[in-house]
Amino acid sequence: MKLGLVIYSNDPETVWNAFRLGVHSLKQGDAVGAFLLGGGVEAEGVADGRFPVAEVMRDFVAAGGSVLACGTCLKLRQQEGSELCPLSTMADLHALVRDSDRLLTL
Repeated sequence: MKLGLVIYSNDPETVWNAFRLGVHSLKQGDAVGAFLLGGGVEAEGVADGRFPVAEVMRDFVAAGGSVLACGTCLKLRQQEGSELCPLSTMADLHALVRDSDRLLTL
């Protein structure tokens, strides 16, 4: 299955659980892509001792998942893409939606 995750939250617990699901799905043999949109582009920098978001994001990428971050949303926050969350476009979001068998928004 191809699973798409559109993450628009910057709530540490929500983002952490989204990427945990992504890691689990990858381990089950699924292909998983995540697109960070709106507040979700802040995910890499969300700091909360209970929910190690950056760590689970790295696990997600190491397991074969892909992460893209909305370039416009980053610019609105005066941020840039990173190695973990490269800058992307609406065309990339469209491709994720189009090519996914299942799409979750969080």
